[in-house]
Amino acid sequence: MHKGMVSTAVVAALLVLAPAGAAPGNYSRSVDDPHPRQVFWGDTHLHTRLSADAYGAGNRSIAPEDAFRFARGETLVVQNGMKVRLHRPLDFLVVSDHAEYLGVVAGAEDGDKQVESTTLGAKLRALILNNSIAEAARHFHDIFNATIMGNSPGNIDRPVRQSIWKSVAKRADRYNEPGRFTAFIGYEYTSMPNSYNLHRNVIFRDGADKASQIVPFSAIDSMNPEDLWKFLADYERKTGGAVMAIPHNSNVSQGRMFDETQYAGDPITADYARMRMRWEPIHEMTQIKGDSETHPFLSPNDEFADYETWNSWIGKADLPSTAGPSGDAKASWPRTMPGSYARSALKRGLEIEQKVGVNPYKFGMIGSTDSHTSLSTAEEDNFWGKMSVGFPSPTRWKDPWGTSQMAPPKKDSEPDPNYLVTRPLNWTTAASGMTAVWARENTRGALFDAMRRKEVYATTGPRMTLRFFGGWDYPDNSDKRHDLVDIGYEGGVPMGDDLTAAKPGKSPRFIVFAAKDPDGANLDRIQVIKGWVDSSGEAHERVYDVAWSGNRKRHAKTGKVAAVGSTVDLNTATYENSIGQAVLSAVWTDPDFDPGQRAFYYLRVLQIPTPRWTGYDAAFFKLTMPDFIPTTTQERGYTSPIWYTP
Repeated sequence: MHKGMVSTAVVAALLVLAPAGAAPGNYSRSVDDPHPRQVFWGDTHLHTRLSADAYGAGNRSIAPEDAFRFARGETLVVQNGMKVRLHRPLDFLVVSDHAEYLGVVAGAEDGDKQVESTTLGAKLRALILNNSIAEAARHFHDIFNATIMGNSPGNIDRPVRQSIWKSVAKRADRYNEPGRFTAFIGYEYTSMPNSYNLHRNVIFRDGADKASQIVPFSAIDSMNPEDLWKFLADYERKTGGAVMAIPHNSNVSQGRMFDETQYAGDPITADYARMRMRWEPIHEMTQIKGDSETHPFLSPNDEFADYETWNSWIGKADLPSTAGPSGDAKASWPRTMPGSYARSALKRGLEIEQKVGVNPYKFGMIGSTDSHTSLSTAEEDNFWGKMSVGFPSPTRWKDPWGTSQMAPPKKDSEPDPNYLVTRPLNWTTAASGMTAVWARENTRGALFDAMRRKEVYATTGPRMTLRFFGGWDYPDNSDKRHDLVDIGYEGGVPMGDDLTAAKPGKSPRFIVFAAKDPDGANLDRIQVIKGWVDSSGEAHERVYDVAWSGNRKRHAKTGKVAAVGSTVDLNTATYENSIGQAVLSAVWTDPDFDPGQRAFYYLRVLQIPTPRWTGYDAAFFKLTMPDFIPTTTQERGYTSPIWYTP
């Protein structure tokens, strides 16, 4: 035996001679710890100059590699000459440029010979060489919009699309640094039949070696998302990789995102429900184009329902008789709205499950930006808009967020409904949102797997820490214990999971925990949102305040907790953390539990009021904004639900 080697027999003897009473296993329990204890922050939805609409709206220079550099914490100089940098870098990013004509207009400007060899590319190149970049952008923007709405589909030769996609995948690989920063490969599938938003972001767990084997499936191939799922299944069979799709902006889907039927109008079946949840486990329910949690018409008893509601200028009292955001018939509001918002979709999923045995809308919840500037900025005091034409300026609040050739508003003093319906103004957009992922490490595999198991949550921008566990026997002080996480996992299930097998005579108990963003505002309250289905198959909802700051008491009749107050000074766009609390927690038992009823529970956590990005603009540019412009906000976080099934 060589010097320095120890035989198996010697090792066995040493183990036998270990001190009496020595504990087996590792003293350092983190060695074998199966529980995710780190939360990672990122954006799963960002566009660069490779997207046709982003390019047409002024983003002609900030490429995917710049987007990754910015997300990692680097400073960029953008088109208006200003410098921009994040307060804190992101942990991960998905550059999700539109698959439809991906990189074509940018390639034409760059003189890409493959793009120039196509009919469309040659026309764009000719316009650009004639110093008509704006005309080329307009021309291509029109083609893009017609294509995603199914009116005038076009195409680019497959070899050209393959070459561009390979370049996209390689760029992501170049900036992916396991353990420090995760750069996912992804794209957006942009189906919008009859103006119904059915967009999905497609995210790969894999590197370029696998993802490059396909050409992105787009709305040019099919407007039906069910065909996208078949494509994703084929990808996994072909490559052995893993992929998912993330629906977004259900609030502008006119009820089609979470419909009562399949795409073609057929009834939802158990097979359809299983397939949908296989490929779409999470939903992006807050972003720049508004918040999709719920709507005051759908949740009239929820005083916090009207948050960053898209086209929020519509009179709330008139909702049942008011045309929808895309000019719906007056009677269409009640019919379409439940399929447009996450809370009502979760309830609809329970109703469908009661009928067919499988829930098609059993999704976790995330937030992302959908910025088309290449800049993932969800902070109110560092918001760079939806499009590059909406970079910070004294007039951006009243400018349209679309392309620069759009007509200006008729007047500044009040909104023009017809104008806002078709061309939303920048002030209606939200500085939102962020995806939080509970995982053991910052790698593609760990983050992707956490998304698939729905151990994720959404915020409208702040990096608050949220924990949510459900079980049957949690001790009363579980939320105060240093080993809260161990108690949560070992005695129940985390956000995104299922509670089953109710114990006789017991109601489910939930550990709820929220800590403020270390660089942000104090917390106002934690609420549990519950939805359930009664014996007749009808869905219901209720909002419970379970933990709140200060000495406020529930109202004797309504049971509601009063507003936290406000410290916002709009003259300076500042606030004080003299109200609210840094940490809120509780162990909450459902007082209305029925073991025979399907139900879901999720947390909504509210901050104290802070300046909205419009408030920061007003202070920075010394503006006096009209009264109808919101200048404060009460930002929030939403966990993925925990479901109970009898």
